[in-house]
Amino acid sequence: MNSHAFLTSEKLALFYAQLEKNKKYPGPLMPTLHDAQHIFGHIPLEVQKIIAKELNESIAKINGVVTFYGNFSVTPKGRKTISVCLGTACYVRGSQNVMEALQDELKIKAGETTKDGEITLCATRCIGACGLAPVFSIDDQIHGNTNVQKAKQILKEMKATIHETK
Repeated sequence: MNSHAFLTSEKLALFYAQLEKNKKYPGPLMPTLHDAQHIFGHIPLEVQKIIAKELNESIAKINGVVTFYGNFSVTPKGRKTISVCLGTACYVRGSQNVMEALQDELKIKAGETTKDGEITLCATRCIGACGLAPVFSIDDQIHGNTNVQKAKQILKEMKATIHETK
């Protein structure tokens, strides 16, 4: 597969239009990065170079911002994102076991996307639902008081939903 397949002329035209709008306001970097993530599904080096040139910023600064914030990704993300909390409260109540079970089921490691491009698995430090520990989320939906069996069941249901919507 062409690694630049995501850089279609339609997506580039849309991105440049958004970039021009963002340039009219102070602090255009963050809105531009959000637009890039939304339009391309990730912000690889090729897109970072465009942003750096257009906003007259260093590639190091752009890359630093992209890699610092969890909602930006340098690799394509799946249609669904599963985030397992590995913060203290969740970790001591077994979230590492949940993470390992999901890695086994999906055949990927944290930070990777399944071969079919459907699911990205992430480790996160805190979802903000410590009272429900251990927790994980699928996109914006939080699943609390979980364990390995419950996580596998939720994953199975999610996979069935994904295949129905294809």
